[in-house]
Amino acid sequence: MKKAYANITEGIRRYFKENNFKRAVIGLSGGIDSSLSAKLVADAIGKENLYGILMPDKGVTSKTSVEHAKLVAESLGIKYSIHPINSFLKPFKKLSWKENHIAIINTKSRIRANILFNYANTHDALVIGTSNKSELLLGYFTKYGDGAIDIEVIGSLWKSEVFEMAKSLGLPDEIINKEPTAELFHGHTDEKELGAKYESIDKILKKLIKGKKPSTKLEKNIARRMKANEHKRKAIPVIKR
Repeated sequence: MKKAYANITEGIRRYFKENNFKRAVIGLSGGIDSSLSAKLVADAIGKENLYGILMPDKGVTSKTSVEHAKLVAESLGIKYSIHPINSFLKPFKKLSWKENHIAIINTKSRIRANILFNYANTHDALVIGTSNKSELLLGYFTKYGDGAIDIEVIGSLWKSEVFEMAKSLGLPDEIINKEPTAELFHGHTDEKELGAKYESIDKILKKLIKGKKPSTKLEKNIARRMKANEHKRKAIPVIKR
């Protein structure tokens, strides 16, 4: 992990320099992905140049998650603020159609992206992405939500490697050891939704990207998800005239 850490932090520094940016903003959820991403960026460009924003959904986001996000910010020495998203959700209740479950949770993610980019535009900063390689391959992110970012710093790390690097860099145990969840709704966890632990998912993903055919039910489900979400990983198509 030492080589990966060195390559990633150097890559971050180089990208900021090439694009004439000094500052960055990141959404802190209290989860391992945003925590590791924040650590890498703070190490790369300096903690004084990174700002964290906590955007809880009151009634859904646990107090523990908020406390963990604050713990990360304070342990890294970065400034942060808390902006609940509930008031931004209210106008969507006035739409002439009834939102379904997917629309509601994706709207939450897109509201958070808007808050981050509002800060970024105001402070001449880049928005830091927090998706790992496993999530990117699965399409396990919201298009124009947590997928709306300027730079993806852990996108080359498998989820299992995220845990490994987080441990090696001394991130708090309570963040490393808790079950991964985006807390999109009550009782939600990544592994419940995906149907397996990330360790197993990573093995399947590595098999599939080598061109091997899925054989088990889980492998077929993962392959189906990858195919269905392929559009998320591609640039916007321009239809030829």
